[in-house]
Amino acid sequence: MAIQMAQVSIENIDDAEGLDSVMTVLKNISGVTAINLDPKHNVATVSYDDTDTSIHALTAAISMVDYVTQPFPIDSPQNPHHNDL
Repeated sequence: MAIQMAQVSIENIDDAEGLDSVMTVLKNISGVTAINLDPKHNVATVSYDDTDTSIHALTAAISMVDYVTQPFPIDSPQNPHHNDL
């Protein structure tokens, strides 16, 4: 078991219903251990067990609720919020 952390960019969330939808789909993914939504920056920080799931499963699940996503490893320089940590 290797716990990974990734930030997933979530665009177009502008209401509580959208945030609830994203939380619901992420909670239903086996292997997700923690979720922190930051609607101000349009980012979800997700901890997950990489033996149970992947960042691709996270983005696929979110895209099913009609939000545009782009995955970034949390420590990646390409992550627009890399310096916010």
